[in-house]
Amino acid sequence: MVMTFRLGYVAMNLHLEDCSPSGTVTFYHLNKMEEKARLIKLRQVTKKNLENTLRILKYNKAMEIKVYRLTSKLVPLATHPALKNWDYASDFEHEFKAIGDFIKENDFRVSAHPDHFTLLNAPDPRILEASIRDLNYHVRIFEAMGLAQDRYKLVLHVGGLYKNKAESMKRFMENFLNLEASIRKRIILENDDKSYTAQDVLTLCRSLKIPMVIDIHHFQCINDGEDLSQVLPAAFDTWTREDFPPKVHFSSPKSEKAFRSHADLIDVSAFLVFLKVARETGKDFDVMLEAKSKNQALIHLSDALSRQDFLERVNLGEFRFK
Repeated sequence: MVMTFRLGYVAMNLHLEDCSPSGTVTFYHLNKMEEKARLIKLRQVTKKNLENTLRILKYNKAMEIKVYRLTSKLVPLATHPALKNWDYASDFEHEFKAIGDFIKENDFRVSAHPDHFTLLNAPDPRILEASIRDLNYHVRIFEAMGLAQDRYKLVLHVGGLYKNKAESMKRFMENFLNLEASIRKRIILENDDKSYTAQDVLTLCRSLKIPMVIDIHHFQCINDGEDLSQVLPAAFDTWTREDFPPKVHFSSPKSEKAFRSHADLIDVSAFLVFLKVARETGKDFDVMLEAKSKNQALIHLSDALSRQDFLERVNLGEFRFK
């Protein structure tokens, strides 16, 4: 059986002019306006974000890039309590549907990654409430696009340590199980670069029967002393019930001093080392590139990989192992 992998990138496209999908407006600025003017401004920014998202997806189709992460900032201030009555999903029903239809028609793999303030293991009920509000927003966006919960996922970190890792992991599981099914079925977990190792996340994913995204850069930052060849197959095995193949996050350190920060491009030699380990799993997989240069980093890496004797480039975003 031929083994393949695909490359994807995050949110912003650096080749398209005036095409940010993450335009925003501060509540401070908005609060100075009359209520009618507020909604006009919010709708203007949201409409532009949605138009730009579709532009990026059309670029991805032309470039044959099937893996993409949607920005979490499509709808500015969507989770702000003062705007809880704004029905943005209805306001932009046509635009959301157009994006979702394009994603499904072209069989794109899209996801989103709520930010680090979304903490399901927070002991403070106010933080937990805000986190669930943010997850509800992401689910609402995906539902407005018509993206099924068993295919299109939200990537989360476990959260904070709160001075007791075991208790914090237990609290994550309890809070996860108390979520609405519409949220729970979308969540997949990722190891982080400071607190929760790949083994910690594997423990949670196995218990909760959810997929694990292994972040290779984070694994280099913090691990339990094991080799990547020991944890990568285990992480891939958590995807057996999913439609899409296992997913990996890959980035390169900005420098030795700023090791946790992401570089502009992907270190090709490091990626080749990863590929040798991944090949041994015998499974197809997708790689989300978390590089500052976004789609440019993907193109740079794809061109470098196309010159490797053990790979065959199917197209810009997909490779086969020979």
